[in-house]
Amino acid sequence: MVLSRKLSASAALAMAAAMTLTACGSDSGGGGGELQEINFGYIGDYNGTSLLAIAEDQGIWEKHDLKVNARVFTNGPLQIQALGTGDLDFGYIGPGAFWLPASGQAKVIAINTLGNADRVIAQEGTTTLEQLKGKTVGVPEGTSGDMILTLALEKAGLTKKDIKVVNMDASTIVSAFSSKQIEAAGFWYPAIATIKKQVPDLTELARNADFESQMSFPTAFVAGNKVVSDEKEKTAKTIAALREAMEYRSANMDRSIELTAEMLNVPVEQVRADAANVEVLSLDELDQMTEDGTIDKWLKGMTDYFVDAGKLKSPVDPKTYYTGELFTAAAK
Repeated sequence: MVLSRKLSASAALAMAAAMTLTACGSDSGGGGGELQEINFGYIGDYNGTSLLAIAEDQGIWEKHDLKVNARVFTNGPLQIQALGTGDLDFGYIGPGAFWLPASGQAKVIAINTLGNADRVIAQEGTTTLEQLKGKTVGVPEGTSGDMILTLALEKAGLTKKDIKVVNMDASTIVSAFSSKQIEAAGFWYPAIATIKKQVPDLTELARNADFESQMSFPTAFVAGNKVVSDEKEKTAKTIAALREAMEYRSANMDRSIELTAEMLNVPVEQVRADAANVEVLSLDELDQMTEDGTIDKWLKGMTDYFVDAGKLKSPVDPKTYYTGELFTAAAK
C-alpha cells in the first residue's frame, strides 16, 4: 500500500502501462496447454499483492496454463474503470470500492481477506470525533478511507456537511497531513505509518474494528463483466489459481509476507506490520461462508451502507455481482 498508494491517479495509470510484472514461465504451462495471457490489476499492499506474489513464486499461474501481466494501481475504482474498458481482465479492490460491482460495473469472483487497516486520523489535540466539526479533512473519494470517515461521522452524529471535505489522492494526503495542511483524514495503514514518521503525535479517532458489530470489511478479486460471461474457461482457471495461492498463504504466512515484500521491493518488516491489520481467511472458511450465506450477509450490510451513503440508489442482491458458485465450483 505504501508503494502504490503514494502515487497519484495519473501516475497509477502510467505505471499500469509501464510497470508490467510478468509471471515467470515458458509458453506452455504445467497443464500441458498453451499459456493464456491475462491482465491482472493489484494494489501494492499485503491484501492486494500476496496472492499474486505466491502464484508467481510457486508456479501456480503456469500450472493453470496462465501467463499473468500484473499491473499496479493506487486504488480499486481505477481498476474497475480499467476492467470496463477491457484494459484489465481481473483486479483487486478494498471494501470502499464494493459499490462499483454492486452497481453492475464488475463481478466479485473471490473474497480475499477481512481488513482492519482503515482509520480516521487527526492532528495532535483533536481527541474525539465530535471535534472534527468544522475541520478540514482529506479523503480519497470512493475508497475505504472514505468509508471509514463516513461511518465515524455517523457515529458522532455528524455528516460530511459538518466538516470541510477535501478529496485527495493518497500521496497528497501523506504530504498534506505531514505538513499540517489538513487537520484530519480518512486513510489507511501502512501509509499512516509513513505519516507517523513526521507526525508521531497524531491521534486515531476511528478504526474498522469499531464497527464490526454492524458490518464487515472484506477485500476481493474482481473481473470484467464480459470476461465472466464470455470467457468462462479463463475465469475458471484464474479462480482455481487464486484458490491454490490462498491455500498456500494460510499454511505459510511468514513466507507469504516475504514474497510480498520481494514483489513490492520493500522491507519485510513493513509488510509484516501491514499484514497485522489483515484477517486472512482459509479456503475452507471461504467455501463454508459462501455456501452458508455469511458472505452474502457481509455484502448486504455493505450495500445497505452504500445506499445510505448515496453510492447506490437501492439495496442490491449480492448474488447479482458475487459469483460464489464459480468460486466453490473451482474446488470440484
